[in-house]
Amino acid sequence: MKLHRSIALLAFGLAPAATAAAPDPAALAEVNQIFADWQLAAHAPGLVYGVVADGKLVAVHGLGVQDTASNAPVTTDSLFRIASMSKAFTALAILKLRDDGKVSLDAPAELYVPELKDWTYPTSDSPKITVRNLLTHSAGFVEDNPWGDRQQVLTEPEFSALLKAGVPFARAPGLAMEYSNLGYATLGRIIANVSGTRYQDYIRREIMLPLGMTSTTYDVLASPAARRSIGYRWEANRWVREPDMKDGAFGAMGGVETSASDYSKWVAFLLSAWPARDGPDAGPVRRSSVREIVTGANFVQAQMRNPAAGGAPCRLAVTYAMGWGASDDCDLGRVVGHGGGYPGYGSYVMLLPDKAVGLFAFSSKTYGGASLPIWRAALALQKRGALVERTIIVTPGLASAYQSARAVWRSSDITAAPLANNVLMDHDRAGWKNLIAGVKADVGDCPATEPVKPISAMEGSFRWTCTHGRVEGRVQRAPTPAVTIQALEFVAGKP
Repeated sequence: MKLHRSIALLAFGLAPAATAAAPDPAALAEVNQIFADWQLAAHAPGLVYGVVADGKLVAVHGLGVQDTASNAPVTTDSLFRIASMSKAFTALAILKLRDDGKVSLDAPAELYVPELKDWTYPTSDSPKITVRNLLTHSAGFVEDNPWGDRQQVLTEPEFSALLKAGVPFARAPGLAMEYSNLGYATLGRIIANVSGTRYQDYIRREIMLPLGMTSTTYDVLASPAARRSIGYRWEANRWVREPDMKDGAFGAMGGVETSASDYSKWVAFLLSAWPARDGPDAGPVRRSSVREIVTGANFVQAQMRNPAAGGAPCRLAVTYAMGWGASDDCDLGRVVGHGGGYPGYGSYVMLLPDKAVGLFAFSSKTYGGASLPIWRAALALQKRGALVERTIIVTPGLASAYQSARAVWRSSDITAAPLANNVLMDHDRAGWKNLIAGVKADVGDCPATEPVKPISAMEGSFRWTCTHGRVEGRVQRAPTPAVTIQALEFVAGKP
């Protein structure tokens, strides 16, 4: 079968505008090759991926075909089911209802879903399941992939009967994270009960349509047939069409169908919530609530990054937040991501909120989530210098504190700075003088003209080049209205 390729290359500058890197066609070519190689090796009939930077879809590529009968090529408007990446919409809808005063995250879920009231918990001292437990997969339910996928088609009455009958527990609520499609389907029921409308309609009306996601829906059977990417599984060295699953009560955990064009608007909106700042908050959900999606439940796990992704070995700290996984990567920094697996489809999205960049990919192969090429592409872009941290502004208070740090260095007198009361208790004036003299003897004269590098609005680091060495330093304000220094460091830099 002949495979078609549709490629669109847009202006490419991945760094924030203030520090934008020049467009790099070689970087785009490398990223495209990564996805093309993966699509071939994974036997995915169709694939589309996109890169969002600074609020724009800067690169988008369609690979393969929408269906193996017509050989229609995948385009930016081809429609794919994104499976569990749908959970992010459900989670944000819950936070929006919380913002509107209609839901409390720490209230028992049974307050909003009466069918839960008569449940038998695993122990007599088990706490009631809260809305937050459902959001963070800590309700005590058993991991339910792929059972949950096949419940997509349940009707609302059938789902009510399932909830009314109660479910067995893997453990008491609140003890651990264990992924649960049932939990997110229950969140969908909360959205419906609290809003007084179907959860699908609420999410489309309150989140998707305000973002211009006019082609995104839950009802795949009503989608334009000419734009649908048909789902397949790879079996006996051939593609076998997966039956379509209609929209149903479990759609809140995995029912969204969207295109690269539409989904890029969602990614751009999420990334726009960073950093925290003044100014209008246009919505459709508060910026602070969007940033809340990376807040985990403290069930942090350590795991090695997939060595096939490339780069040096890296041990990650990973937690599940609210519809997203959050991790700290050795090369990429904060990574927020989620995958999706479904009969006929696979997907993955990565947000780098501190770099204003997101990458996503949809495939039309059963459980064909493209997490590996997403990670490879992100690491390739990082290596090429195309991913740059957002610039943190030096506040007037930090600038003042840094000026004081330089005054202390030049005078060798700690009292040249406005000090918090702890400083001379921790180290007396003579001790400070001797410490500074020792560092000066080691490094020589330092003009100390280099700028401070902000860590936050209250703290910064600095590196000074001296006549025969370097100074590595840090200055930190105390939490007082007047600028006073609570911590100051001068260390002779190592070679």
